[in-house]
Amino acid sequence: MRKLFTLLLLIAIAFSARSQTTGDYSGTVTDGKNEPIAGASVYLLNTNYQTSADRSGKFILKSITSGKYTLHISAIGYAAKNIPVNMIGTSRPITIQLNDASNQLDEVTVSAQKTEEQAQRVPFSISTLSAKQIQDYRLWDLKDLTAIVPNLNSGAPGDGRTVTGIRGIVTTSYDPAVATYVDGVNQYGLDTYIPQLLDVDRIEVLRGPQGTLYGRNATGGVINVITKQPSNTLSGFAGVDVGNYNQQRYTLGIKAPLVKDKLYLGVAGIYSGFNGFYANTFNSTHFDKQHYFLGNYYLKFLATSKLAFTLNVKNYNNRNNGAFTLAGSPDEALSHPFQVNQNATTKMIDNTFQSSLTANYSGSDFNFTSQTSYQVNNRYYTTPIDGDFSPIDAVSIVNNYGGKWNKVKTTIQEFRFTSPASSTSKLKWAAGTYGFYHYAPNKQGTYFGDDAAAVGSPISDFTSINTNTDRNYGLAVYGQATYSVSEQFDVTAGLRYDYEHKKENIMGEFLPNGGESMVTRSDTSSTAHYKAFTPKVSLAYHVSAHNNLFATYSRGFRAGGITELGSDPSSPPLYSFKPEYSNNYEIGSKNDFLDNRLRVNVTAFYTRVTDAQVPTLVLPDAITITKNAGKLSSKGIEAEINATPIKGLEFDYNFGYTHARYTTLVVGSNGEDVNLKGNKQIYTPNITSMLALQYGYDLGGPLKTKLIARGEWRYLGDQYFDLANQIEQKGYSKFNARVGVSTKRFGLFFWESNIANKKYIDYAYDFGATHLGNPRTYGVSLNTTF
Repeated sequence: MRKLFTLLLLIAIAFSARSQTTGDYSGTVTDGKNEPIAGASVYLLNTNYQTSADRSGKFILKSITSGKYTLHISAIGYAAKNIPVNMIGTSRPITIQLNDASNQLDEVTVSAQKTEEQAQRVPFSISTLSAKQIQDYRLWDLKDLTAIVPNLNSGAPGDGRTVTGIRGIVTTSYDPAVATYVDGVNQYGLDTYIPQLLDVDRIEVLRGPQGTLYGRNATGGVINVITKQPSNTLSGFAGVDVGNYNQQRYTLGIKAPLVKDKLYLGVAGIYSGFNGFYANTFNSTHFDKQHYFLGNYYLKFLATSKLAFTLNVKNYNNRNNGAFTLAGSPDEALSHPFQVNQNATTKMIDNTFQSSLTANYSGSDFNFTSQTSYQVNNRYYTTPIDGDFSPIDAVSIVNNYGGKWNKVKTTIQEFRFTSPASSTSKLKWAAGTYGFYHYAPNKQGTYFGDDAAAVGSPISDFTSINTNTDRNYGLAVYGQATYSVSEQFDVTAGLRYDYEHKKENIMGEFLPNGGESMVTRSDTSSTAHYKAFTPKVSLAYHVSAHNNLFATYSRGFRAGGITELGSDPSSPPLYSFKPEYSNNYEIGSKNDFLDNRLRVNVTAFYTRVTDAQVPTLVLPDAITITKNAGKLSSKGIEAEINATPIKGLEFDYNFGYTHARYTTLVVGSNGEDVNLKGNKQIYTPNITSMLALQYGYDLGGPLKTKLIARGEWRYLGDQYFDLANQIEQKGYSKFNARVGVSTKRFGLFFWESNIANKKYIDYAYDFGATHLGNPRTYGVSLNTTF
């Protein structure tokens, strides 16, 4: 792999050495009053050319190869703008005027198709959130995207993991249905995934299957999180958030040039903790008192104006004194909210480390990107955790078997070539290779105590130990091209081939209290191979520069696998299940009106899932057994409306409707097959609706002081939590508010979430254990930037 990377890099450098016409591009960035905007970011999309305006608003980009580019200009408090640039030698200095963000919407740039482009011209459904919107919504966790993105819903059982579905495509297994990428790194599974948000530049949510460019486990869509990178400008931020339940959150970050125009450093971190929402009535203590630290570190080296290297490291360390805040049933959870009664209490240790090395070359013939990433997660309970969610000594789960167990490791390598930013060709393309290796040695014991008879065990005081070791690797090649038939009409086609190999080793043991371990299932293994083709075709018609129509077909797949060793005789181990496929058809319209004061995007979709993977939780082992059990049909509509109707007033409304049912579904229950044809999909509200209104009253002055008031209404429709459709949460509303004052550098806000203190089911298992959504919370936030 290293030799191949070196060869590709030498080829790129060879091309860069060719004689080419270059020139400088300079100008001044001003506001509506022709006052200079110091620190404005100026960036040529899909290149390494980036700078910041000086105190006079002036900037210069040097030695740019001739060609056509898109210039992206942004500044805090102003609406971002994209400008086409035709470079032929050195150009005359220009003046670029940015409008106040309260008067105009951003011209959003995304990298959804592996190249940077305007979001409104991407021919499929995509929702974006800027750094400002992330702050306005007070997004601290990816789970908070629920309803902000149409037809997206996230739930969590309380242990820090998140189950996310889009358009009725969802899973409760370790292979997600919605792929998450953070700074280009695929968060391989629920173990290695980092849900917390820190110093984020933007979030892109791609709705619908994205198998062609993103591969496995993108059947429902993709969430792209892009954090802020360091540049030539010294900048930083700090924030303090405090609230009820002793909530505390401290953020701090700095970005600086170590060597101007060459070497840049970025460091950011969060420490967060609270006393927990739940009380354990068994011993009258806070049950889920927890805290975590998240760090994000960048080192960027600009070798030349065309070649850059970026080293990124993240570490996430979570401590939870009471994971799985679950009541025994929905009725119990709602009648005694935020109470559990568990005799086995413990501390969850959850450590995640991620690193990536990225090389970016932007040339006149092609752009090249190489990204190598490594992820490791070690997650365990210091003492056994309650497995029956009750005060009796029946079942508890043991997984603290030493450092080599329950330590998941993943390595990923991607090479990508794309058409150059300066290309004047009608053909834009992207092609690449992707490979990964995943190792998951999991050892878990199910302990049956003195009260084991209450859960059907004929004997007590023993531990059943299951060892499941997963080794998995995969390779893929992909390509996608867009051809502009005319200025109004584009055609896009793509194809990806994935090959995956899995090997599962299992072993079972019986350990009586005070005795020696006995092997009940000798070390046995099984292998399986999978391959998948995922095509994509789309048509885009640009009615005008601000009005676009599209129609898209896309396919996604969720990887197959091998079942683990558990106690259910109807679910034997080492059973191979096939990949799940989703085929999506959608048509839509994207529109900007009134000089970018109003944006209206509308989409209709139909998705068909075959070989649907249905995971079943096997108790008391707490092991998930997955089978191909049926077919699913999902259809619906989505609308996103953003507007700044008058100065200072921001209006956002997002709506989604999903009708997702199983057209065939046969599952096992107590050794028998049960036909659940026609039942609705789990974790899928039929409606998601979000309305946000924010008004900023400008007090003026040198500090540019504003009084800001914001209100939000979110509504989630009816949803089920089990395939039998017996556990249901009826539609409900939540209201949030935020008021405060902001200046050019400071912000002070008072906030409140779930103002009416609505009690609702956020997550429930099919056997009834239930976790509620967060109660009413409130607090104050103080932040500063420099």
